[in-house]
Amino acid sequence: MKNTGTLTVTTPTDRDIVMTRIFDAPRQLVFAALTEPELLRRWYGPRGYQLVECEVDLRVGGAWRFVVRAPDASEMVLRGRYLEIDRPARLVNTAANEDCEAVAGSESLLTTVLDERAGRTTLTSTERFPSRRIRDAALNSGMEHGVAQGYDRLAETLVARQPRSMV
Repeated sequence: MKNTGTLTVTTPTDRDIVMTRIFDAPRQLVFAALTEPELLRRWYGPRGYQLVECEVDLRVGGAWRFVVRAPDASEMVLRGRYLEIDRPARLVNTAANEDCEAVAGSESLLTTVLDERAGRTTLTSTERFPSRRIRDAALNSGMEHGVAQGYDRLAETLVARQPRSMV
């Protein structure tokens, strides 16, 4: 088990990566930040990265597509389809990185569960890869550090979005 800042990353099976983070916000707001382009553009990606294209068709069978620009102006294209939507508790979708040679042509299954207690939300994201080799390539890409920084940015966005009485 690794703890990157406040992000906990585990590999419970040879194909899964489980990432857990607690946010000081209600799950309705966390769900919105995961699915609404206006909010996604404020936090998605590591520090210094920008979500320059964000398409979300939030319905079962609907697609999503993100283009993330790095500080060096290179871009990464991510895409997938929504398989299950249980607002605001659970989101299941596929995910593919079109630009990473190590995982080219593969699609993972991403299950995100939001559990709220006393106004704090625990986000648990389980990503299942087609093979151990592809899971390990994702881990070796520095993904967990990028996710940790993105979740730090998400935490900042959530604080800014809440009424003063909730903070």
